[in-house]
Amino acid sequence: MDPALTELKALLLAAPGRPRLAVAESMTGGRLQARITEISGASSFFLGGVTAYAVAQKVALLGVDAAHAAAVNCVSERVAGEMACGACRLFGADFALATTGYAEPSPADGVAEPFAWVALAAASGDQPRVLRTLRVDCAGAARTEAQAKVAAAALALLTRHLRAG
Repeated sequence: MDPALTELKALLLAAPGRPRLAVAESMTGGRLQARITEISGASSFFLGGVTAYAVAQKVALLGVDAAHAAAVNCVSERVAGEMACGACRLFGADFALATTGYAEPSPADGVAEPFAWVALAAASGDQPRVLRTLRVDCAGAARTEAQAKVAAAALALLTRHLRAG
């Protein structure tokens, strides 16, 4: 198994309260969930995920603000944070990761190079809160390479948070 995944598993299993994880994906198209489920024993901490590509689904399933999402074509730090918080609520998770971005250039949207926003949220009483966000630039990457890079960055963000305690 990938050493990064081995470390993530160890950190999740050693964390107080054995936190449960969920994900909300857009740009990564399920790759983040696939990476997590590569981990033997992932069912001990991974609750599941949702791949919400359409604005309507991000709004309905994850509670993303429709007006803001429409204004930014669903790609912003705020949208990523809302998606992560929504995944925490939807799955009853302690932590959630979310990805949203462009897997390839989109001239119509003024996007010359692929990039994404990643967010990590945590359960916090009645309302989850965003703990960390990260912009991942994928200049020069092909579509699937950009998606893989963003999925890896999301897992690394969670690993760094867990390491910090």
